[in-house]
Amino acid sequence: MRKMLFIAGITLFLSSSLYAQETELIYLSGTSATDTKTWEFYCSAGMNSSKWTTIEVPSCWEQQGFGSYNYGHVPFEDRLNETGTYRYQFDVPGEWQGNEVEIVFEGVMTDASVTINGKSVGLTHQGAFYQFAYDVSGKVNYSGTNTLEVFVKKHSDNESVNFAERRADYWVFGGIFRPVYLQSKPLENIRRVAIDAKADGRFKADVFLSQLKNADNLKVEIYDNNGKKIHSWDTILSDNVTRVESRIANVLSWNPERPAIYKAVFHLKKEDKILHTQSEKFGFRTVEVRESDGIYVNGVRIKFKGVNRHTFHPEYARTSSKALSIEAVNLMKDMNMNAVRMSHYPPEQHFLEVCDSLGLFVLDELAGWQLPPYETPIAKKLVKEMIQRDVNHPSIILWDNGNENGWNYEIDPEFENLDIQKRELIHPREDFRQLNTLHYPKYNYLSQDGISRRQIFFPTEMLHGLYDGGHGAGLTDFWQRMWENPLSAGGFLWVFADEGVARTDRHGELDLDGNHAPDGILGPYLEKEGSYYTVKHIWSPVFFEKRYITPDFNGVFKIENRYLYTNLDQCKFKVFWLKYGSDEVEVHTLYKQEIQMPLEPLDWGELKVDLPKKWQVADVLKIEVKESSGHLINTWTWAVNSPANKTEELLSEVGSDDKPKLKKTKNEYVITVGKLNYSFDKQNGLLLKVTREGQHIPLTNGPVFVNYQKEVESTAVFTEEDGTIHLKTRFAKVDSRYENTCDYFEWIIGKNGLLQLKAAYAPESQQPSLGFGFNFPEEEIKAMKWMGRGPYRVWKNRMDGGQIGVWEKSYNNTMTGHSGFEYPEFKGYHAETYWAEVKTRNCPGFKIYMKTNDIFFKMLNPDQREDGGHTLIDFQKENIGFYHGIEAIGTKFTTALETGPQGSGYRFKPYNYVGGKLKMEIIFDFSD
Repeated sequence: MRKMLFIAGITLFLSSSLYAQETELIYLSGTSATDTKTWEFYCSAGMNSSKWTTIEVPSCWEQQGFGSYNYGHVPFEDRLNETGTYRYQFDVPGEWQGNEVEIVFEGVMTDASVTINGKSVGLTHQGAFYQFAYDVSGKVNYSGTNTLEVFVKKHSDNESVNFAERRADYWVFGGIFRPVYLQSKPLENIRRVAIDAKADGRFKADVFLSQLKNADNLKVEIYDNNGKKIHSWDTILSDNVTRVESRIANVLSWNPERPAIYKAVFHLKKEDKILHTQSEKFGFRTVEVRESDGIYVNGVRIKFKGVNRHTFHPEYARTSSKALSIEAVNLMKDMNMNAVRMSHYPPEQHFLEVCDSLGLFVLDELAGWQLPPYETPIAKKLVKEMIQRDVNHPSIILWDNGNENGWNYEIDPEFENLDIQKRELIHPREDFRQLNTLHYPKYNYLSQDGISRRQIFFPTEMLHGLYDGGHGAGLTDFWQRMWENPLSAGGFLWVFADEGVARTDRHGELDLDGNHAPDGILGPYLEKEGSYYTVKHIWSPVFFEKRYITPDFNGVFKIENRYLYTNLDQCKFKVFWLKYGSDEVEVHTLYKQEIQMPLEPLDWGELKVDLPKKWQVADVLKIEVKESSGHLINTWTWAVNSPANKTEELLSEVGSDDKPKLKKTKNEYVITVGKLNYSFDKQNGLLLKVTREGQHIPLTNGPVFVNYQKEVESTAVFTEEDGTIHLKTRFAKVDSRYENTCDYFEWIIGKNGLLQLKAAYAPESQQPSLGFGFNFPEEEIKAMKWMGRGPYRVWKNRMDGGQIGVWEKSYNNTMTGHSGFEYPEFKGYHAETYWAEVKTRNCPGFKIYMKTNDIFFKMLNPDQREDGGHTLIDFQKENIGFYHGIEAIGTKFTTALETGPQGSGYRFKPYNYVGGKLKMEIIFDFSD
């Protein structure tokens, strides 16, 4: 079947007759996951096998409904190990005859044997993630149809390739998963170019030439990103590799904050006639690794704010597109990241192009998961293919030789030999040469609890993000140590997104292979989890020193410019004083202001905001900081009004003429106010039942202390002159050495029908959480609306990133990284709560108001996976709770305590608190 051809020349941003001899391309496949072409296909086994049919190319064949699914941990003997045969017919333009014609494969999983018109074009290529090409000049018909056939083995005949790429902690797929094209060049041509351009304008390039006969000189032109030619020179040719050098004045250096991109155009000439032209994008930048000092880019010591990233999409698997690359890099930039590690293979070319243009440091990695690595002959071939393709990207500042013992030491010299820039080489997870990249360090290691104190340290994997642990949880402590340590070069979180594959054999069901693949800051479809905003906050290049706004606030914030290259005069600060209305939703901007603040990189300064008249009536002070491009760096909010004052505002008009009435039964105190009835246990004062006009509101069996029990000493009820009823439960003293350490709960019911609870307690000395709770049937909860820091839930060691405001979310049962994938999660702890409204399905809802600062409100207990490692939390059975302190969360490999001080529990000493107790006051409103 004839296929329509698409011919696309490599496009320069200049138009001139000089470029008549550019390389021409014909795509035989589509160009991306969303732009494919139909080929004939035969799968040997598994789904849709043993028959000729069709498939879209590029793709992973499992996602096209063929073969079988394998996660890399599955033993080889338990895998189906299917093969695929591809067939495609194409024409070659007649005018290409006499040129050098190649067929180029950007990536095939895993062994690829290629024939054209029934004849082999070269040796079988082994290695999935590498670009390879064959010269087919003498093997194609220029006047008729050609038949391309590609035989693909999902697993390699080379055992070391299988161990390096196929036995790994990720999904493994089969197929032609990256584009395939023909390219045509004149016989005398520029094979490739390798560029080294320094920040001071020094430029050199090795130009590799083919079949030289007539060419005698090479012209080089340098263009800026606006297409303006800024420099050119000519070089006389000597042999098949020509070194060209010059120095360009007044260049802009490349860095991730200001990624200046240039283009070099190389003209191969005979006298004044151009024989062939090739262009390359590049950036001027200088990378140095200074012993026992740091990694310097353009003379500035850097810190990686990085993440590991797989090429992955639930529907396309490892096939990608430039649009997906742009989306991923923009999300990283939005989290204020400046670096990405390619785990665990070289990425698609357009991802590196996007890192160049939008600005990220890149660690480019030769595949190799753990022992054993590639054997030396295949490793040398593949590292050559990687470096020849990727050498000119300014974003790449380090090479990785494998991962976690997947290092072949014999090929270490190859990286330097092949790379004109002589980038430093690392062995991820190893203390190697001048760099220590230990994986998953514990907090104590950051305090130099190790033996490599002189090495530059950056973990290439840290804070493993299984389920809701890691990432932002623990990062505050980690980053403080890293920022303060000159020998720390930052680190790389594991990992960017969950690898949930939409399985074609299960009607699109997402499969994360248990706890192997749900490690992301984002979900499979890039849904934002809570850590997304925590990372964005912690890694913001504008840092606010912590402070609270009190009545004597002077408007001054101490800030640090944590940009490496950018003055803060390139940013705009927007200040808002906000008031939430009496309807609890409407927000009013009382005053706003714009500030521009010059501050050199890595300097401290003071930001002064205006204090408008009666600023104390505001609820929240909000500051947004944006770059000149409009990109939002981060938003900060501070509480101005206290929960107690806000509660008084919102409840000031609540009232009734009905006096509470007390009735005593054998086991209960029953208090009636208007339409409301409250029942309490006479023995311990627990709330047993609430009804409104006969309708049951099932908030019961509370308050109950979390983590421990106390013996009831007495329960008493009394009435004030105005009719207000008090029900007080006292508990046995904690320690007779301290006065006033008797804990109590006190219920207060007045004319307004509000149910007020006062609590004072001295918990046992060491607890993971502090507070009390109630029971409420989960199936009755429909939604919640609240004022506080949201909208995401928090952990003790993941508090940053939320904003104070009014939020609302519907019930969901998302298990972070495992199922549901509806964010923000409904269940969990919510910080700095002012009030909350519980919306129900069949019974009346109710509201809760806090009169105490910094209270955590627990809305239900999140469901958990048993395979969660140290992310498992021992929640109390009470599912509606009010806490002074909450649990921290660990990671897959590390306990919460091992992530840093914020991961510790609470050590309570009565003499540290007024009256020897923690105190809390809340109000329940069960009225209409």
